[in-house]
Amino acid sequence: MSKNFAARVGKRALLAVALSTALGAQAADLKKITYLLPAPPNSPAFAPWIIAQHKGYYGEKGLQVTFVAGKGGVDVAKQIGAGNALVGGALGDTPIVVRANGVPVKAVAVLGAGGVTMVATDADQKIDSIAALKGKTMTVMSYSDTTYYALLASLKKAGLSANDVNVQAAGPAGVWQLFSAKKAVAMAGVPDWVVSAEEAGVNVRLIPQTEIFESMAQAILASDKAIESQPEVVGGVVQATLRGMRDIMQDPAAAAVTFAEAVPSYKGKEASLEKIFSLYREHVYADQATPGKIDPQRLESVRQFYVSEGIVTRETPLDELYTNQFVEAAQVATK
Repeated sequence: MSKNFAARVGKRALLAVALSTALGAQAADLKKITYLLPAPPNSPAFAPWIIAQHKGYYGEKGLQVTFVAGKGGVDVAKQIGAGNALVGGALGDTPIVVRANGVPVKAVAVLGAGGVTMVATDADQKIDSIAALKGKTMTVMSYSDTTYYALLASLKKAGLSANDVNVQAAGPAGVWQLFSAKKAVAMAGVPDWVVSAEEAGVNVRLIPQTEIFESMAQAILASDKAIESQPEVVGGVVQATLRGMRDIMQDPAAAAVTFAEAVPSYKGKEASLEKIFSLYREHVYADQATPGKIDPQRLESVRQFYVSEGIVTRETPLDELYTNQFVEAAQVATK
């Protein structure tokens, strides 16, 4: 080995050690936080978060995020309110439900202007309205997930109650698997479950969105304490997650590849992911003038309906349910 070659190798080794040390120090400097999700984090429903993590967006904000699954959105909110996590995810409706019971959480961003809850039916059953579900069996993920409350509101909108329909809580996989196995004629859930049912052979028909209660899209929730004492953490989560959503909106196909890299069980399923992400882009993420911004008028109409129908018993002041301060800061940061 020549002296010059040995010197070059030595320099490279020193550079590698220096880079490794720098990366280790950088990782050590990241603030570790737990982000609660309402279902297992490998679901395409959580693609904005998974993509943000995989592409290092949280790291750029000085955060090392660990995702932990809760038992539905209401459970997530309760855990955040109890101080078991700073932030988490649920539908934007969730603070209306839990704040009435004294749980101190707010929505700090909502990912899209559309509702995330879809009601899919077996087209062979010729069910084309919510009213036609009377006496039928359908599935939801959980009785403590906010999609269930959105379903209850949809039933009430159609003049039905929960007693008029046999609603089965089946978990994040069972919700579409029981539907696909013909053990239920309908399901209420997110777009990825619709695609899963279609690919399992169900001739899916979606109940028109005009019949579905206008609940809100997925939201980032934070406790009052976190908003007040750790705004940099909450703001970092909001900014990074919105970048993940923008990636999906800009290029669902590329986002599908990124998600499959982050969740290896989806390798080879990029085409299905692209279909799912396109549904989100079209029905959920679209038409939001400012990404992440919560529309107080929509939140107010949702609140009024929940109160008037007795889904919640107390009308919480609107300003206790949300804040747009972090979304507005994110807009400033991207200019």
